[in-house]
Amino acid sequence: MSFFEALDDSDLVLDALPDAVTASLDVRNASLQSLSVSGHRGLEFIVSDLRSWRPRSALRVAFLDGDQDLHGDIAHVAGQIGTVCGMTLDFGELADGSFRRWSEADTDHAADIRVSFDKRGNFSLVGTDSIDVSVGDAFGTVGGRPGQTSLNLGGFAVKRPAGWRGTVLHEFLHALGFHHAHQNMRGPCQAAFRWEDDEGYQPCRDGVGRYISDRDGRRPGIYTYLAGYPNHWDRAKVDRNLKTEEDPAVIAGPFDPASVMLYRFPPLFYRTTPSACAPVGDGQTLSEGDIRGLQLLYPPHDGGAGAEAYLASQKALLGALDAAEAHVADNLETPGGAAGLPVLRSAAQVLRRKLDG
Repeated sequence: MSFFEALDDSDLVLDALPDAVTASLDVRNASLQSLSVSGHRGLEFIVSDLRSWRPRSALRVAFLDGDQDLHGDIAHVAGQIGTVCGMTLDFGELADGSFRRWSEADTDHAADIRVSFDKRGNFSLVGTDSIDVSVGDAFGTVGGRPGQTSLNLGGFAVKRPAGWRGTVLHEFLHALGFHHAHQNMRGPCQAAFRWEDDEGYQPCRDGVGRYISDRDGRRPGIYTYLAGYPNHWDRAKVDRNLKTEEDPAVIAGPFDPASVMLYRFPPLFYRTTPSACAPVGDGQTLSEGDIRGLQLLYPPHDGGAGAEAYLASQKALLGALDAAEAHVADNLETPGGAAGLPVLRSAAQVLRRKLDG
């Protein structure tokens, strides 16, 4: 039995990018933060700005594997995103009902969002990271290069999990620039989570390696639970994917317990029942908060002055990147210099592509 076939509907499969991809993102972000614009501020604010797409764009989506029926169902579910904001997800449907595909041998981007089903877990690069060739290992299968996955729905081609529609919306919102609701710095989740085991807990696993309550009913905490099947995360990975993001560049609205970006965690994740972090609703459709967030990033109407202001801000960012690149090229010994130069060039390339539409 394959990994995907062995999964139960009750198994919590969290989304996390491969370690090599997160390592490249850490290097990229650190390089940008170490550089300066006009000697006063780092470029960390650009990371977030670059991740949003140009409003009223048509983002091309393509599939690596899976069949036509699966592709059609995903296109139908994800398509509701385009009905509420100024973006279109273009799946390249043909007259025979087939959809756009991409290949790991591609040397040019066949699509902005490249979907696969063959990798473990569900995950997506955030926004325009999916076309940033500095993201991911050059020899890996996940990253921003043309022949790499940018969004994975693990095992959907074998067996769709319960709540698969919510998972599709969750990952496609990542692809449009959204972050996890449980990591909202305005939210209650970090304080509401049970990070550690119940006192005296004796580690106990079931037949496939899930951590479960011991014979005295003491429960594993989040760190222990996620170290077992099917996630196998260490503490650092748990912190990265569950704890609050203290990023001043991230636009954070009010905590939304109905958002598709909030996981349905098992009860043992929470200190209390009920919990302020617990979701409401079924998580299978966009919440009002999700829709407001989409419309903030991608207004459904052209807006005239708003569009001009957006283009002006993006051109200013490109100017800052170009100036920083020229400065670093002349001063490779400065902090972040040699490592920062390819990062700046890649970031500028992504921004130019976005401005070109």
